[in-house]
Amino acid sequence: MKNFIISLLTVLLVFATSCNEMDQYPHNAVSSDNLTEEDAQLLLTGLYFYIQNKPTVNGYLTQDIVGGDLVRGGATGLKDPVLLVKDLVTPESGFVSGPWDGFYTALYQVNSLIVALDKLAASQSRNEILGVASFFRGLIYYHLVSRYGEVPILEAPFSGDIAASTEEEGWSFVEKNFQVAIDYAPTFSDKYYVSKQAAKALMARTKLAQGKLTEAAKLAEEVIGDANFSLADFDQIFRGKANREEIFSFVNLLNESSVNLSASLYSRASANGGSYTYAPTMKVMNMFEPDDKRTAISIDMQETNEVINKYPGGEVTTDPIIITRLGEMYLISAEAQGLSKGLSRLNELRNFRGLSSVHPATEEDFIDAILNERHTELLAEGFRWFDLVRLNRLESDLGFERKYNRLPIPAKERSLNKLLNQNSYWAN
Repeated sequence: MKNFIISLLTVLLVFATSCNEMDQYPHNAVSSDNLTEEDAQLLLTGLYFYIQNKPTVNGYLTQDIVGGDLVRGGATGLKDPVLLVKDLVTPESGFVSGPWDGFYTALYQVNSLIVALDKLAASQSRNEILGVASFFRGLIYYHLVSRYGEVPILEAPFSGDIAASTEEEGWSFVEKNFQVAIDYAPTFSDKYYVSKQAAKALMARTKLAQGKLTEAAKLAEEVIGDANFSLADFDQIFRGKANREEIFSFVNLLNESSVNLSASLYSRASANGGSYTYAPTMKVMNMFEPDDKRTAISIDMQETNEVINKYPGGEVTTDPIIITRLGEMYLISAEAQGLSKGLSRLNELRNFRGLSSVHPATEEDFIDAILNERHTELLAEGFRWFDLVRLNRLESDLGFERKYNRLPIPAKERSLNKLLNQNSYWAN
């Protein structure tokens, strides 16, 4: 992306005073009557910037914080993950409302483009733009539904109060958008661009989230079998080297980014500096097996500070933000196929990472092995909390109350939208 794209987006999508995050911009922000395919392509390029940045740093780290993997960094930080979550996760907190605001702000831009596309004549270019925009809308709603549960579904720019839809309706909307992306997005050309394969990967994730295991396994296997992709070592994936594991990532260039994960995760003792806002727990530091090739890239010690090491930029630069990669597909396929058929996929990934095969005796043992492997493979990539939620392990494994299986709807949003009720987990 180039800076002129951002400038163009700023001109075409003019900020205005709003009553809530679902009414962030005026209805005529995009002049759909005069939109050309060239305009639409430029707007789409700008959407990469918007979708990348609007969730905020906390939005990207939410799963790992609420999943008990991160605590406050520094000598005086809050070191009990349960107490940290109770402090951060409230209807009034910016930790909860910031990502919500970001997702709905980004959604407005996506919906504006999709509505504008309706007035363009059908063509391959127009359809590919629709496919990519639908991917982004599916990604936004995947985050909203998996985190907050019952959320308002918007298919166009909207002004006024609106009630939340059910979770089932939310998941159906996620699937609808990823299917459009599968049908119309371009085929894979580069990890920094949305593709049919990326949409298929996130559809597999969505199916797994709902327990649609047969469909999840089929989709994951199709991505695994795609000649564009193969497993890669962590020092290739997380150190900016060429690799074929990443399916889709945001490039997150320094001059275009407001999201620097490393600055929050690295300490002052690193060569690149860092604010050390969050640190891994000792459980995380001790969970890697001795021969695990992922360890050094996943965690590190910077003097006396335990750190997440996947994002090395510190305060000097930014790092790409991985949305989906092949290791996740191996774990989706393994889990969805169950012990008898999925164990080979699990062990194939483990062996590639330098570990010996495991031999769980029961389905319950197999799920334990899957959850452990997802923990080490996907650490600090935004999966842990929802993995515990969807497998009904959050309360038993971390000791949380039931309500923490969802994030609360922000109080600020409910005060502005009179039809928006609190979700059922936080209602009482």
